[in-house]
This record gives sequence, C-alpha cells and structure tokens, in this order.
Amino acid sequence: MNILDSILGAQGGGATQQLGQQFGLNQDQVATALSALVPALAAGFNRNMSNPQGLDGLISALSGGQHQQYVDDLGALGRADTVSDGNGILGHIFGSKDVSRQVAARAASQTGLSESVLKSMLPIIAAMMMGSLSKQVRQPGGMQAGAAGADGLFGMLTPMLDSNRDGSMVDDVIGMLGRFVSR
Repeated sequence: MNILDSILGAQGGGATQQLGQQFGLNQDQVATALSALVPALAAGFNRNMSNPQGLDGLISALSGGQHQQYVDDLGALGRADTVSDGNGILGHIFGSKDVSRQVAARAASQTGLSESVLKSMLPIIAAMMMGSLSKQVRQPGGMQAGAAGADGLFGMLTPMLDSNRDGSMVDDVIGMLGRFVSR
C-alpha cells in the first residue's frame, strides 16, 4: 500500500474526516490537499533516506517513537504536540521552514485551496506520514533496519514519486526537489 492510500484509509477514512472538520474542508478538498502535499513530503523522506545516516535515523525514529498514534487516534490530530512533532519532522525532511512554505504555496496554486490552510495542515500530514510508516515498521514481519527496511519504506513512498509513471522516480524527485530546494 502506498503512503497516500494509507493516510486516506486511516481509521476507515476517519482521519480525513477529522482533518476536514479541523480545517473547514470537505472530503474532496482534504483528498485534494493530501494529493498535493504527500508527494512533496515523500520526496523529502526519500531524499533523507538516500544517505545511510538518514535511513538509520528514520528507521530508529519509526521503531522507537509514538508516531502510530497519528493514524490510530483521531484525537491526536488536533493536539498542539502533534503540530510540534510534525514541524520537527518537516525540519528533518526539508531542512528549513522556507521549503515548507514553498511546498504549501505550490500546493495552493495546484489545488486552489488556501495557502494558510495548507501550511497549517502540512505538519499534521507529516506526522500522519510518520504514523503510517511507523505502523508498517511495527506490524508483524514489518521492516527491519538496513536494506529490508529501506525496501519497505521506498515501497510505500515510490508510487508518490513516479508522477509521470515512466517507471523511474529519479526525474520526478529531481524535478520536485528542484522546485523546493535551491542548494
């Protein structure tokens, strides 16, 4: 299952309903927001996982943290500590608040949704992504550190990254990150 499907299906769709209530959006708008934000977040996760320390750190965080609560407990989505944790996640995967702002601005231009709403949603969606990945790591027979862990994480993220469906995510990730990160 890819990461977007995992988030959309969390709590039988209850997580997306909760997001809608929290941000004054209907179900279609929430799905549109997720479809615009999740690929950018997946690209950030992928970039972070491309170096061994980033991958080990992510697997360690997924194994040891309490991230599953973000997809298992609908009440967690409205808490201030979720936003704080999500902002920490964004810092790790994007490196700066400027990149997060650019992601929200780009998503707003693609979706017609308010940039301020998308900026507010971004840390919660990042926390939900960590929750979905954590759930995958912790399930019986889930991912372990090293190559098997990388394959499982890449498997959840890759469908979000090959947007032109050409079988290679490299061109898509480079293009996506190029729009958000000027290094």
